[in-house]
Amino acid sequence: MRTAVRRAATRPGSLPASLASLAEKLLTPHGVDRYLELVDPMLVRREIRGEVVALRRPTRDSVTLTVRPSRAWRGFAAGQFVRVTVDIDGVRRTRCYSPAGSAHRDGELEFTVKAHEGGLVSRQLHEHGHVGMVLGLSPADGTFALPEPRPDSIVLIAGGSGITPVLSMLRTLVDERYPGEVSLLYYARTPADVPYAEELDALAARRGVRIHVRHTASDGRFTAEHLRRVAPWFARATTFLCGPPPLMEAVRALYADAGISERLHTEEFVPPVLTVGAAETGGRIRFARSGVDVVSDGRPLLEQAEDAGLSPEHGCRMGICFSCTQRKVSGVVRTASGEESAEDDEEIQLCVTAAVGDVEIDC
Repeated sequence: MRTAVRRAATRPGSLPASLASLAEKLLTPHGVDRYLELVDPMLVRREIRGEVVALRRPTRDSVTLTVRPSRAWRGFAAGQFVRVTVDIDGVRRTRCYSPAGSAHRDGELEFTVKAHEGGLVSRQLHEHGHVGMVLGLSPADGTFALPEPRPDSIVLIAGGSGITPVLSMLRTLVDERYPGEVSLLYYARTPADVPYAEELDALAARRGVRIHVRHTASDGRFTAEHLRRVAPWFARATTFLCGPPPLMEAVRALYADAGISERLHTEEFVPPVLTVGAAETGGRIRFARSGVDVVSDGRPLLEQAEDAGLSPEHGCRMGICFSCTQRKVSGVVRTASGEESAEDDEEIQLCVTAAVGDVEIDC
């Protein structure tokens, strides 16, 4: 008679819990993750990693990555973003990207990234991304997400790479067999610039789903008539908008004029513009912990720190994730919203803050 022996269940690429706990204690202060990632980055227990398992380039300047997350991943809500970290020349660079897949299928994540001119991370992923590449991932974040319970009718408006969070919403609603009305209005420059053309055509054939793809090179930019054609009932719907600034501004203006701004939810991954006058530049920025001093040129403190050879932690570079928060010891700073602060010992976000005169940062 054979005796059954029960063993602790472990997932591929993981350590038994008791062994992992012991290793964590023995390897303090660095912790077991710092050593496991030398063997295989996907073995880490506390941090989230993702391995690229498939890759395609749907347009001339975009790449779609299918990523298998490590065991620490906890899922996402359709529309949220993830901070994706890439090692470039030994430096970890982080940007925010929205998963494009359904929230009900998050065993694999899908990111479609447009390579922007001068975009360090986007060009790295487009030009050098490959199957087997390992990325750093954060927990999903952001309030731009499908609400619970679902609204009775939903309008999705997107332009360019803004398709990813709203496509996630649409795919999620389709998986849920959403019974309400849902319409998507999407803008791309030409037919060749539409990253999900075949899938959008297939989704448009579904009952209850209306999709209009507009090409700005031939159809022009957003108009109220475009919206009325795809969603004549938009005034009573909940609308989600993500795209380039001209599209965002035009849609916001239409909803404001119609008195329905409260029905419009927006997401934009465009760095805010800092305005510091020429007369306010030239002050000294002292990065106290690093012992580095630079002359302020009016740009965000994060950019000036990086140009000085420093590598402060950062994420989205647009004031969303708060990864770059540091303590300002003294001095006056101005934020992207135009607000100034002269308070000592306050926390500031380096990516959306500029110096006005002399400033000291505990960095």
